[in-house]
Amino acid sequence: MDIKQVVVTGKNEVELQHLSLTDEVGPEEVLIDTEYTFISAGTELANYTAKDVKVFEPGHWHSYPWKSGYANVGIVRKVGDNVKRLKAGQRVYTFGPHASTIIVSQQQLIIEVPADINPAIAASSRMAGVAATSIILSDVPHNAWVAVFGLGMVGNLAAQMFRNLGCKVIGVEPNEQRRQLAKACGLDITIGGSNEEVQEQIRALTGGKLAHITVDAVGHSSVVMQALQATASLGQLVLLGSPRVPVEGNLTELLSDIHLRWITMRGGLEWFLPVYSEVSTAVSLYSKQELVFDWIRQGKLALEPQISHYVSPSQIKEAYDGLLYEPHTYTGVVLDWTK
Repeated sequence: MDIKQVVVTGKNEVELQHLSLTDEVGPEEVLIDTEYTFISAGTELANYTAKDVKVFEPGHWHSYPWKSGYANVGIVRKVGDNVKRLKAGQRVYTFGPHASTIIVSQQQLIIEVPADINPAIAASSRMAGVAATSIILSDVPHNAWVAVFGLGMVGNLAAQMFRNLGCKVIGVEPNEQRRQLAKACGLDITIGGSNEEVQEQIRALTGGKLAHITVDAVGHSSVVMQALQATASLGQLVLLGSPRVPVEGNLTELLSDIHLRWITMRGGLEWFLPVYSEVSTAVSLYSKQELVFDWIRQGKLALEPQISHYVSPSQIKEAYDGLLYEPHTYTGVVLDWTK
């Protein structure tokens, strides 16, 4: 079977290729015809621009040529003999790549998309799944102040989630357009300016107490230091973004402040969670996505305002470069495979 698939072939090089895929499935596999995929402006662009030099080394998960994408919604066409919880005709959400047809093992995340959720919105909810780890691993005090540094899509959604938990949320973002978009998504308090100005605004807003929880949603080590300054003693600092760029600094300054003020720093990479759990009270990637879908259905997560472009997969180069060079215009990009 001929399919179309997005492939990052080298640094700043991406194309839609015609490839072959078997239409036979193994006993544990599911064949899915893609409707929509969503571009991760963090992970995908980092690999597209070779921020991690391992992309040039064969054998790594993102080595060139890399079949990118991990937010896929489509229709099940075939299921293997051992697949019992899925059937042909279901619309499902997976971590599948940007491709017109995919085969996914049932050991990987596959979850049915509720009928009352737009499938394009369901695909874009991938970023909400990333953001959700920040609330899962945090010990959230009653009436807590939370400062989220970075209001790209992941930070915006993390801020919305803490708001849903009853927290008083401060969105920190230097770009005015992103601050306005955050307000359109229901975030009342957004601030910007120099680090000194931001710290002063946080002190004023919290009555000098600082934030019980701070979140680095940028993935930059210098932002972690800014977040640390805004974290209250006995507070928590969550690393939601993946640090990728080397930053020179005084490590003792970081560790001393954590030590002296009893601050807990938590890593927030979602892949640490199991895909499924046999215990209903245990958190998994599956239960996390259930929460995301529930909040979308309840109108508690504003995703649609953050989607700026719906494009054809043939426009993948334009989409990547738009997200890279015009991030305040390209706030979120859906690839439409239905046409």
